[in-house]
Amino acid sequence: MQTNQIIQSLIDHQIVSINLEKPFRYASGILSPIYTDFRLTISIPSLRDMIADGLAENIKENYPDATVIGGVATAGIPHAAWVAERLNLPLIYVRAKPKDHGAGKQIEGRITKDDKVVLIDDLISTGGSVLGAVKAVRNEGVNVIGVASVFTYGLPDADKNFADADTKLVPLLSYADLIAQGHKENKFSDEEYSRLSTWHKAPWDWTKREEANAK
Repeated sequence: MQTNQIIQSLIDHQIVSINLEKPFRYASGILSPIYTDFRLTISIPSLRDMIADGLAENIKENYPDATVIGGVATAGIPHAAWVAERLNLPLIYVRAKPKDHGAGKQIEGRITKDDKVVLIDDLISTGGSVLGAVKAVRNEGVNVIGVASVFTYGLPDADKNFADADTKLVPLLSYADLIAQGHKENKFSDEEYSRLSTWHKAPWDWTKREEANAK
């Protein structure tokens, strides 16, 4: 799978937004001049098919022993479903927290202690959401052999968090590839590309400067 085709589709469908004047706030608290709304991909059949094919190939190559595909609620669930279908593997999904009614489940679907689970999320910034799901599955005594994602920002915080959780991450697309291709095709100006690169090197420092400038 040629990831540049997927990136091109993301740009063409305006799933990537740039705002240098009014940065976006991520759930982690980081401010950023770029926002990627991967939830929009589920509405574009050609794009979601390319993503599912790419994820399936990555999982076959990097996690050949996988016996179950898991989706992280909510954005990872549709991608996990399409990948599980392609790989002919069982599907589960993991909530952010247990239900407050019924059986109080956090994990939906059937898994056993012998399973080897790969969890899928759409986007990785610091990794907090998906690593919470990893912990929930492992707390059930089930082996999570790794995580696959559609996209990663490749931030130092995520590298540390995945290392601390002893969890492997295999992304389909990276931030560096995204902005490089956008710049090459003149979708991002030289100034935008420079600021996007500066943010990526030290996002928390960038956030502090933006917050100070806004006062």
